[in-house]
Amino acid sequence: MAMANQNLLGLDKGELEQLAERHAQARYRGRQLFRALYHRWERDFSCLTDLDRKFRESLSTRYEVGYPEIRKEFISQDGTARYLLGLADGKSVETVYMPEENRITLCLSSQAGCAVNCRFCFTALMGLQRNLSAGEILGQVLVVAAARQISFRARLNLVLMGMGEPLLNLAEVVKAVKILADPEGFAIPLRRITLSTSGIIPGIVELAREPVRPKLAVSLNASEEAQRTELMPINRKYPLGELLRVCREYPLRAWERLTFEYVLLQGFNDSDADAFRLADLLRGLRAKVNLIPYNGGPELPYRPPAFERTLAFQQILVRRHIPVFIRISRGQDIRAACGQLRLEGEANP
Repeated sequence: MAMANQNLLGLDKGELEQLAERHAQARYRGRQLFRALYHRWERDFSCLTDLDRKFRESLSTRYEVGYPEIRKEFISQDGTARYLLGLADGKSVETVYMPEENRITLCLSSQAGCAVNCRFCFTALMGLQRNLSAGEILGQVLVVAAARQISFRARLNLVLMGMGEPLLNLAEVVKAVKILADPEGFAIPLRRITLSTSGIIPGIVELAREPVRPKLAVSLNASEEAQRTELMPINRKYPLGELLRVCREYPLRAWERLTFEYVLLQGFNDSDADAFRLADLLRGLRAKVNLIPYNGGPELPYRPPAFERTLAFQQILVRRHIPVFIRISRGQDIRAACGQLRLEGEANP
């Protein structure tokens, strides 16, 4: 049986320079290949006319530029689209496309499934299948861009808030982010790339040391230790108090704020007392809060609060001088909203 060609997607500039040298080419040919793959979104080696013809022919016989396969597309009434994507080994992930007036936001997965087991999240019901490679993370951008006819010149915002905990796959996530932010790659500014974590403290510390890193969002969802442990068992290992200490030490860039995400669950974490405690926890931090009314489903017991309760919670934070925004998740009618991704619609999940 013939062996499959190696997928070039996910190789960084240095790796492509080494590949060029193995084919008796100058290192700069690898940089040309990098720009073709990631800046111009080319897939056909015959179109890479800035490369030597023999090099192009050699590439076409040994390599490919393989994107994930779109298995199903679900379109929301609000224009959001959820994509069920098939990977080369048969695993599946989901990616969400959200068009806005002046930009497009893509919600990317970093793992197939998730091991963190947040009680309110549908992805947790899957468990963890495996980490995604940098190429599989980048491939989500490229396959959705091809499906939606998005130009490589379009204004893209990327959020690593899909399936998985990005900080438990940090090496591949950082590799993908560097290619996304590279001016010769996707050229997406770091201020338009956000990584959301459940609070993996060693990962936050390691991310802080990275010279090229996305913005950081922390999924908080509670105002005291016992409450957060009930909702997010990871709090036993990485307690709320220690998490906030690490957040206070996080080296923010001049233009940057931390984002704290707080999913509001009716009768659980949405009281005035919760809001006052949350304000006390965040006092003095250069941060903002995104309040997210829960996106539910029959499999889990939680429900969103009435909108009046959400507004009351917000106002308490406003009066305590905490920047706070209410985020109404899009794509709820197709199970594409925050916390809802779980391969729904797959024939054999």
